[in-house]
Amino acid sequence: MAVITIVIALALIEYSVFGMLVGKARGTYGVTAPAVSGNPIFERYYRVQQNTLEMLVLFIPGMFMFGHYVSADVAAGLGLIFVVGRFFYFRGYVADPRSRTLGFVLSFLPAQILVIGGLIGAALSLP
Repeated sequence: MAVITIVIALALIEYSVFGMLVGKARGTYGVTAPAVSGNPIFERYYRVQQNTLEMLVLFIPGMFMFGHYVSADVAAGLGLIFVVGRFFYFRGYVADPRSRTLGFVLSFLPAQILVIGGLIGAALSLP
């Protein structure tokens, strides 16, 4: 399960970096807290951070479920795809929100596989 912890830590560090980039974008684009709108480029940074938070709600429990009931190594591999997908999502969304699709797919699908796979694994383990 150490590999799962490592991948989750990487995802959380990535999320923290996104948060820091939102803070930097606040200064760059003159959007003072608590405002979350006012400059379209700032709003892109903010939406990446918020969407990543929304995805972490699926991803983290999914990692533990899949890792426990199916395979920790496969969960870690799917988790790395998630982390890379979030990076592509960030790059695409900030450049042009219409170009976020690849990053979204590379993070949404692994999260769904982790949750559904974990559910199936748990159901199959019932006596």
